[in-house]
Amino acid sequence: MSTSNRLNHAFTNALELPLGANTKYVLVSDCHRGVGTSSDNFLKNQHLYFAALKHYYHNGFSYIELGDGDELWENRNMESIIEVHSNVFWLFSLFYKENRLYMIYGNHDMIKKKKRYSKKKCGSYFCTESQKKQPLFPNLTFHEGIILRSSKAPSKALYLTHGHQASLLNSTFWPLSQFFVRYFWRPLENFGVLDPTSAAKNYHVKHKTEERLNKWATDCKKTLITGHTHRPVLPEEPAYYYNTGSCVHPRCITCIEIENCSLTLVKWSMSSKADSTLYVAREVLSGPVQLFR
Repeated sequence: MSTSNRLNHAFTNALELPLGANTKYVLVSDCHRGVGTSSDNFLKNQHLYFAALKHYYHNGFSYIELGDGDELWENRNMESIIEVHSNVFWLFSLFYKENRLYMIYGNHDMIKKKKRYSKKKCGSYFCTESQKKQPLFPNLTFHEGIILRSSKAPSKALYLTHGHQASLLNSTFWPLSQFFVRYFWRPLENFGVLDPTSAAKNYHVKHKTEERLNKWATDCKKTLITGHTHRPVLPEEPAYYYNTGSCVHPRCITCIEIENCSLTLVKWSMSSKADSTLYVAREVLSGPVQLFR
């Protein structure tokens, strides 16, 4: 199956959500939440992420995660990830109760596409405050693709998916890639050896992946937003291909906000005031870019 066929399949019977002047979405990808060990790449930015997540919750955004939210190639136990990052999942549960939580699976959490996965693995979490189990999101569906369709012009839409479909190793042969990551690259990563097949860590693979994603979007004349490569993309002029970046950059997280039918690429990082007080800062990197002009 080709890249084109895999991407087409991702949007066949995909969930459709409204896109209009009054809808607000934040698109986040590649958190790679782990189990709190030295290989948990999410740890260094967990406070930035939680601060950003609170901002979006209190400001009425719906949260859409574009895959690889949890690192399930290196780790087997989803329950341990939830326990270590219980504050994040507690906030997810608040989004979920208000029908503002939508999840897409990527190659590193492909296992979530199994039916009833959410009920088995994400039905509840242990709340440290109440010291008892609380409901999480037992009936949440993990999607391969989501379409945001304009309420005024139904022919206009945004196509959201992870982006691993552009790689044969990360889509069709993902179990093989998972095996090598879990048993070879994970131990070697501690010694500074990077996975050569990863679109996030290998420049050549990253570039080829982005070329394939951009080609599909341009050929089909569909606005595509992905993650996977960890490289944020939001040109100042309307384009067919955009990328949210990731939450595992060395000193920041990036995401795309959708508000007033515009896209804005933002960065969350630590900053300091004149008196050296630290705070979490939101910075616009690109945009807003008006959609469907």
